[in-house]
Amino acid sequence: MNEYTYPILFGILVGTAMRVYMLRTDYRQYPTYLHGKIIHLSLGFIAASLGTIAIPSIMEKEFTAVTFLTLAASQFREVRNMERNTLTEMDAFELVPRGNTYIEGIAVAFESRNYLVIFTSFIVTLCYLAVNLWVAIGAAIVAFIMCTFWMSGSKLSDIVTVEESTLSFDGAGLYVDNIYIMNIGLPERQEEILKYGMGFILTPKSFSVRSTIANLGQRQAILHDVSVSLGVFRDSGTPALVPLIKRDLNDGRIGVFILPQLQDPLRAKEVISAVPVLENAIQMPSKKID
Repeated sequence: MNEYTYPILFGILVGTAMRVYMLRTDYRQYPTYLHGKIIHLSLGFIAASLGTIAIPSIMEKEFTAVTFLTLAASQFREVRNMERNTLTEMDAFELVPRGNTYIEGIAVAFESRNYLVIFTSFIVTLCYLAVNLWVAIGAAIVAFIMCTFWMSGSKLSDIVTVEESTLSFDGAGLYVDNIYIMNIGLPERQEEILKYGMGFILTPKSFSVRSTIANLGQRQAILHDVSVSLGVFRDSGTPALVPLIKRDLNDGRIGVFILPQLQDPLRAKEVISAVPVLENAIQMPSKKID
């Protein structure tokens, strides 16, 4: 063994552990257990190896060896494409789809986390070789804290207030509060909606938020997360029982109409509040132009 053996092993170990920490199968059941996780853990190991080996290559003045990081970046972009294609294929069979905006957000997250692994392994190995093991351990702890911060994005509860509202019919028109949702002509369907349906009003906390929650991809993410967590009272071929979100054009509020199998308003409110704010949906129309 030479002087680089232990730093390289330590850097790969920390980088792989970072990817394990960032890999969580949540209520969306993605990545799938077990084979989906194996793919991402393997890519995490490769990313950790790339970030670690870069430091010894630089110290040995093998600068051409560092160019493989460029190749790695192109390969991890393929990871993004893989996730996008996989989720798009799966989305066609969902009763309440994720939507393209949500899928793109998930794909970007998987790509970016491989870069965080490379960065972590790079810094940890550098600290080990330049100073000592204890500094490298400290750097690893700081890296885990920073990644925890970067992983925690905004939730809907940060930008809107969520309140339960009543469902009502005015003739054939279905309303959540005073927001029109859709037209339901069959009395049987109206009875089912009043029995199983729930309504919520999302009120923006600022003017800029109106554009974000008006985004169709953000709205679809709300419907998908609620349907996954609480179930949905519908099957294929029943368009009248599709959950919907409509917007009040006057004040920017949105009315959420859902048909959960689990009739729990408090739980539904918690789920809606915890829906991530999609990066592609964020807009700041009130931000000044420099």
